[in-house]
Amino acid sequence: MSRYASLYTNPQGPGDSRPTALQAAVITGVSSGIGIETARALATTGMKLFLTARNLEKAKEALADFWNPDQMKLVQLELSSMDSVRAAENTVLSQADELSLFIANAGVMAVPELTTTTDGLEEQFATNHLSHFLLFELLKPSLLKASTEKFQSRVVVVSATAHRMQGITASDDYNYETSGASAYTPWEAYASSKTANTYMANEIERRYGYRGIHATSVAPGLVASNIGRHIPQEVMAGVIGDKMHEVQSLEQAAASTLVAAVGKE
Repeated sequence: MSRYASLYTNPQGPGDSRPTALQAAVITGVSSGIGIETARALATTGMKLFLTARNLEKAKEALADFWNPDQMKLVQLELSSMDSVRAAENTVLSQADELSLFIANAGVMAVPELTTTTDGLEEQFATNHLSHFLLFELLKPSLLKASTEKFQSRVVVVSATAHRMQGITASDDYNYETSGASAYTPWEAYASSKTANTYMANEIERRYGYRGIHATSVAPGLVASNIGRHIPQEVMAGVIGDKMHEVQSLEQAAASTLVAAVGKE
């Protein structure tokens, strides 16, 4: 952390070129991993932050060392439930009708067995992509409203290099309704959701860039976080292989998100 301390000492310096003190942001998944460091950095800019988590008590503990109740609001959000997404949107918009930044950060990885949500959707595709897509659609009017010529709204979608492993099948069988549970593999399902993340950002930029919403997908790279909690240790060792020197800290991994969020145009 000390190596990157300077990033937080000058919020309006080279790494944070946009004046964000009067703006509001939504960040999903702040109870662990990259989400904590993303929130920590953006808190120094003075933004009003709506921070979502499935477990609010866990999030309170994770954010305790920089928590500011006047600046930050915790919002309960279970991304495997579309009803929860709608409830979270209602909570946010009851307190802010303009949003300048939406960071789709939360996610799950390599769920070992085919699992469906209460909405009947494959868990990884629902959590990583569909719920964030719905949340964007619900927040879109507020993102458009906040956007000005001098300060245009942004969407940052946290994808992964795993998107290279698997596209989205032509049949759109991401719920495995046609192919069945035997066709499910944890990594391919994860990769499909990450491909969808990238497509989402590209399409937002294509459709709304000229209207003042700009979107970017980012890949944080190898990082030591609990997103890999479903992966057996021996499998993780195989994934990392001889790339241990590439494993990043949470602060390093959050940097891509932060540049996309507040970097120069």
